[in-house]
Amino acid sequence: MTLDTPRVMGVVNVTPDSFYAGSRFTEEKEILRQVEKMLLEGADFIDVGCHSTRPGAATLTVDEEVRRLRPALAAIVRAFPGAAISVDTFRSEVAKIAVSEGASIINDISGGQLDEHMFETVASLRVPYILMHMRGTPATMATMTEYENLVNELISFFHSRLSQLIQLGATDVLIDPGFGFAKTREQNFELLNALDEFRILPYPLVVGLSRKSMIWKTLNIRPESALNGTSALNTIALLKGAAIPRVHDVKEAKEVVALVSEVIRRQ
Repeated sequence: MTLDTPRVMGVVNVTPDSFYAGSRFTEEKEILRQVEKMLLEGADFIDVGCHSTRPGAATLTVDEEVRRLRPALAAIVRAFPGAAISVDTFRSEVAKIAVSEGASIINDISGGQLDEHMFETVASLRVPYILMHMRGTPATMATMTEYENLVNELISFFHSRLSQLIQLGATDVLIDPGFGFAKTREQNFELLNALDEFRILPYPLVVGLSRKSMIWKTLNIRPESALNGTSALNTIALLKGAAIPRVHDVKEAKEVVALVSEVIRRQ
């Protein structure tokens, strides 16, 4: 799969406590129904998460995460054998299990910082890896938002982490600046405004803006009402070089991609 045109990643959370209720699915039938809906709407990837990473989220044990993941992933792979499945995990042990059971991408919110074996694991598995920036853990990241220069520090972080991955032989790496992860609302907008500066790094850019608090807190609404704001910010991100918006609402994201692509094509 090429990224000459932006692709869309649909989010399916196999959790009871993710920040947006509309993304939570715990029963096999509803998981498969949502995956089918996203694929029919044009999702290029399905990102399955079994560990909530909202601010303040409690940490699951590895066994608990695997217990959620295995049946969900098995059902998705069985029902949709041609789908490109990403698994959202920061644990190398879970990454190994995910790939062995049909996942083809690992999406790591910690950028390898919460598991020292993650980089060598994804390098040996030879699967695409999404390297995201964050500080601390979901439980502590809201207290770790002090930066001297946000954008420069993120670019330096990616340079360092990418160098380690390349030395280990990792291929097909993507980067995600981590909107909302150890960043205030104001910093999220600063980051979005400077997103085109990440073009200095020759790696595709994944953005997770969907229904984030930077939208609903700014508009004084709830996540359930933040779809219009999501489309607005995804438009900006795509114009600034994003390759993959990671979203809860695939149909609307595909429409944004189609329209922005037409604008870019005529520049």
